[in-house]
Amino acid sequence: MNGAELLVSAMEKEGVQQIFGVPGEENLDLVEALRRSTIKLVVTRHEQGAAFIAATHGRLTGRAGVCLSTLGPGALNLTTGAAYALLGAMPMIMITGQKGILSRKQARFQVVDMIAIMTPLTKMAHQIVSPVTIPSIVREAFRVAQQERPGPVHLELPEDIAGETAPAIPPVPSHPIDRPIAPRAALDRAAALILKAERPLVMLGAAAGRPHLAESLSNFVKRLQIPFFNTQMGKGSVAGGSGLYMGTAALSERDYVHWAIDRADLIIAIGHDTVEKPPFIMGPKGPIVLHVGYLPATVEEVYFPHAELVGDVGPSLALLADRLEGRLPKAGALLPLREQILARIADREEESRYPLSPQRIVHDVRQVMPEDGIVCLDNGMYKIWFARNYRTRVANTLLLDNALATMGAGLPSAIMAAMLNPTRRVLAVCGDGGFMMNSQELETAVRLKLNLVVLILQDNAYGMIRWKQAADGYPDFGMTFGNPDFVVYAKSYGIKGARVESADGLVPALEAAFVAGGVQLIAAPIDYSENLRVLVDELRANAAKNGEQS
Repeated sequence: MNGAELLVSAMEKEGVQQIFGVPGEENLDLVEALRRSTIKLVVTRHEQGAAFIAATHGRLTGRAGVCLSTLGPGALNLTTGAAYALLGAMPMIMITGQKGILSRKQARFQVVDMIAIMTPLTKMAHQIVSPVTIPSIVREAFRVAQQERPGPVHLELPEDIAGETAPAIPPVPSHPIDRPIAPRAALDRAAALILKAERPLVMLGAAAGRPHLAESLSNFVKRLQIPFFNTQMGKGSVAGGSGLYMGTAALSERDYVHWAIDRADLIIAIGHDTVEKPPFIMGPKGPIVLHVGYLPATVEEVYFPHAELVGDVGPSLALLADRLEGRLPKAGALLPLREQILARIADREEESRYPLSPQRIVHDVRQVMPEDGIVCLDNGMYKIWFARNYRTRVANTLLLDNALATMGAGLPSAIMAAMLNPTRRVLAVCGDGGFMMNSQELETAVRLKLNLVVLILQDNAYGMIRWKQAADGYPDFGMTFGNPDFVVYAKSYGIKGARVESADGLVPALEAAFVAGGVQLIAAPIDYSENLRVLVDELRANAAKNGEQS
């Protein structure tokens, strides 16, 4: 058995079923070991796509996804995916090749110090220098990647270590790790704050979206009947039908959900991670904030909680609810704002305009997607509209990135969602800018025979930056570009493409694509004039009307 075979054997022990990536000559021993293993090697068309796919596996399952690259240029292409997983708290293992470390006959050709580069982008970066250490290193890598706060780990396997003969070393067994529950004193302190509150409000942040938390969070909210809102990455954390949802903080201030946020005297921030764009901005006159999380709060200029409940979130919240259930007559004090907030957000969502407005696109997508259907967003202006307007009823059914917020991740993340959920509808929503950054992964989706629909929102521009230009009073300059004919582009991959050509054309196009199955592409022009009207002018006017400074 050589080093590569030891590595593959250890990964099999960890339950790895597939590895995504673009191998190189430095990985050949590893590729051969994979050929003889139970692990499937899925070649992607770019290393960045492989990393996004693997990270999404971690996000949706809690188990680290695995990606692979060669040395130098291939390894460097994983760095954006590493940052995506680090900021987004997604467990992932990245394996890269390297020239031999015992002898180096090609001098420094293609050699880059990837350990130094990956160290600030990962929870752990390690070069393997002996096959004997591989089983323990792999076990530690998966443990580190998957424990709170989850994230990426980088392992570098030099080609001579991969090929070096080693004695048969058994994999290191895993063991259960029980997270500590918040201490009694902290639970009592949190309960006292909530009992004292006149207008409490729950906020669900990024860490609330952990795959195992949905039931615990739903039970907590329903037992206490305190209304809640969520951050962009916290959407869907509470099951639909509670009647307590107040909206999503897609902006940091002045949006309609902030009618409730600004009136709250206590915000119970569950799972908030300050990597997200702030859902509200704390100040000296702000509400009391109770931080509930697996880890202590990260204190920032805009987030400095007054009390903390740190521990395993689900059991800790159950103990907190035991102390409070039936004792909160003012729990729903902010609920009368709910209908007005949701009505304002839904304004013009059925407007017959062509090209389609963002509100209409979100509305129509919601009509086509079942409760458990998964929408995977790339990064662009439409992300704000989906975060704001799309109602989620099941956890992890709107996947967006509000941490690194990188373009190009929408299609790869949808590929993994479709692989994990072959019987559910999966839709990738991409702007034309973000789609073209990793559009080559359409071939990967076709090769894997996935059922996946890709919706491209076309404005021939980098729309979010164009909106920022307009909002800040700059001239419209430098943000437009051309596009291929997306229907013809789809055909070149052997898939069917369609173009939405009327205000009422999106729903039937999406429905037909899902019924047909396989990989389908739909291009829809979008009218972004609503960006300035709603998200700037209307919200400024609303703030002024309420006596706030704009």
